[in-house]
Amino acid sequence: MSTIMKHRFLKYLIATAFFLMAVKSSAQQDPMFTHYMYNMSVINPAYATDNTDVLNLGGLYRAQWVGAVGGPTSGTFFAHKAMSKRVELGVSIVHDEIGDVVNENNIYVDFAYVLPISETMKLSLGAKGGVTLFDTNFNGFEFTDPELDPAFANNISKVYPNVGAGMYLFGDNYYAGVSVPNLLMTRHLERQDGIVETGVEAMHFFITGGYVFKFNNNENFKLKPAFMAKAVSGAPLSLDVTANMLFNNKFEFGVGYRQGDSVSGLASFYVTPTLRIGYSYDYTLTNLRNFNSGSHEVFLLFDIDFGKLSGKGYDKSPRFF
Repeated sequence: MSTIMKHRFLKYLIATAFFLMAVKSSAQQDPMFTHYMYNMSVINPAYATDNTDVLNLGGLYRAQWVGAVGGPTSGTFFAHKAMSKRVELGVSIVHDEIGDVVNENNIYVDFAYVLPISETMKLSLGAKGGVTLFDTNFNGFEFTDPELDPAFANNISKVYPNVGAGMYLFGDNYYAGVSVPNLLMTRHLERQDGIVETGVEAMHFFITGGYVFKFNNNENFKLKPAFMAKAVSGAPLSLDVTANMLFNNKFEFGVGYRQGDSVSGLASFYVTPTLRIGYSYDYTLTNLRNFNSGSHEVFLLFDIDFGKLSGKGYDKSPRFF
């Protein structure tokens, strides 16, 4: 792919992201993440590292709207490895909890097939398949109406199959992706006794992108802007924009903005060449800030370098995204 074609692809990608800003609705969205750039396996099954020597492991925990009654908490885990120059496999788990009432777990196996576009650019096509475990606990609910609402009469425990798909274009210092982690729509509460169906899990569309800028070939300072747009029928578009600065390939600091929702501060550092930890804090901009003290997120990335274990002496470069 020529430089002109690459720039045109990125132009269309950004234009699509702004087009999605027109989407409006009221459905529940998937969990949100501030460190989405280090949680990409969960968002896009086509995410690829193109490194057969390294097993990537990662975990993230987010406590949203701390102090608010029923504030959501989310946790993710992924394991990912390139099996060959073309095939990458992984597993990803997402746990989402709202108060003590709603508990959802998504467990997936991920597959990606990598196609070389040029010497420095590759396109990965990915798919994921697995199950969604959905549970509710209405025990202890107090109702103002004298008659019990039939929708809350019984707890719910269901298992749904699900599949996802995505594309991921990447090079040494950039990436761009489009994905739909959940392609199958499910309904958690059915129509019964005149109650209108609710609890619909709709498809979520993700567009992501990022780039690493180097200044005067200075390897000790890099600027890493990135974005993630998330759209679903029934909810406003969620658009995240971040800018991180990487110092000495070890310390990273940045700021982020989530459209109409919050501003963020981000930080991370390498404890060892293969172990990285990070933290972010979101300050709420809406009226919800009167009822919470913000959102906290921590992540851990750990790489097992089989190249070094086998005596190759392989030295992994820093993971930019």
